[in-house]
Amino acid sequence: MSKRQQKPEILATETVAQSRLFHIEQVHLRFSNQQERYYERMKGGSHGAVMIVPVLQGKWLLLGREYAAGTDSYELGFPKGLIERGETPAEAANRELQEEIGYGGHQLIHLKELSLAPGYFASKMQIFLAEDLYENRLEGDEPEPIELVRWPLSQWRDLLTLADFSESRSVSALFLALERLKLNK
Repeated sequence: MSKRQQKPEILATETVAQSRLFHIEQVHLRFSNQQERYYERMKGGSHGAVMIVPVLQGKWLLLGREYAAGTDSYELGFPKGLIERGETPAEAANRELQEEIGYGGHQLIHLKELSLAPGYFASKMQIFLAEDLYENRLEGDEPEPIELVRWPLSQWRDLLTLADFSESRSVSALFLALERLKLNK
């Protein structure tokens, strides 16, 4: 095991850009070897986010297909969303399931905390496996209904061949869920 490095000293931070959704900071750092560098990062401001891998009756993965402005395309992925003030990650996961695909989960199992790009983003996402599902729809904030896609759990490998199943967090969440379910052999 290698020796843990000392974190750099933050000499200054400055907001260089801000919008309704994003806050970009420039961070002036001094490393333990006295080297100084400027980095830019997206400052975290939310309470985090959740992504849920819903498994219906032990046979079906439930996914949603929705428009993604970043890629200007419809993407297939697992339900996800922000944790609201006062919510636990599990409560947020269950709410997002109901808002996005019309199911809730009696059993929510925390699988892992993931970061998207830790060199640039401070936000973290909690990944859950949802089982013992029940139908219930809550109104969400999506501009159009999300298409519900039932995918046979036994055919999970075929999901990886789809061009619109490309979000790294959904792919990672799939493998975390498969490991928990012991189906990735």
